[in-house]
Amino acid sequence: MSTNRGCLLCIKIKMFIFNLIFWLGGCGILGVGIWLAVTQGKFATLSYSFPSLSAASLFMVTGSMIMVVGFIGCLGAVTENRCLLLTFFILLLIIFLLEIITMLLFVTYRDEFHSYAQEDLKKGLRLYKTEGNLGLTTAWNTVQTEFRCCGVKNYTDWFEMRNETEVPDSCCLEYSPTCQSDPNTWWKDPCYKKVKLWLGQNISSLGAFAICIVVIQVLGLVFSMFMYCQVLRAEKYYE
Repeated sequence: MSTNRGCLLCIKIKMFIFNLIFWLGGCGILGVGIWLAVTQGKFATLSYSFPSLSAASLFMVTGSMIMVVGFIGCLGAVTENRCLLLTFFILLLIIFLLEIITMLLFVTYRDEFHSYAQEDLKKGLRLYKTEGNLGLTTAWNTVQTEFRCCGVKNYTDWFEMRNETEVPDSCCLEYSPTCQSDPNTWWKDPCYKKVKLWLGQNISSLGAFAICIVVIQVLGLVFSMFMYCQVLRAEKYYE
């Protein structure tokens, strides 16, 4: 039994350290979300259908979830409580399965996703420079300036969605009082295509990050279930 107890202690320490890192990571992500919320203008959503789906809200929700799950894991490891360990395992498994399902759905319906995203972004152009949408306005200006693009599919998106013959200043190669109405001074590349290309060029970094997340989650599942079994075995022994 001393061997089992030593094994349980080893797993307990490893799981506590793992969940402490997990919890601190959640704190960091939540902190980034709060910082983005303070500077909401630049990082606001571009989506028309999901106006609350911004970088700030995503970071804060994700960070909060990680903190809660990590805290339950830490508490379960310290107290050797089977209920907490099982709760941690189930929550982490649900998150893991949701990630897998989301990835499979995206791969399966990738074309439909891109089509819907472009149409949704085009609808968002109607809110540009409207009351209460300073964040969206600043976000579009940032995207068009940094990626040197104009519109979602084409600069004509601005005409179609706003019934105007001018584009924002951020579509101009160089600002001038008349550049908004002079097609020769506009960026011609579509923003959706340029952002998609940028993501493709950085997919290796995103893939490495995703693999690290998957490995951490799998280790968390293994440690929690192994510790749960060890605690259950110890309780049966003392009975």
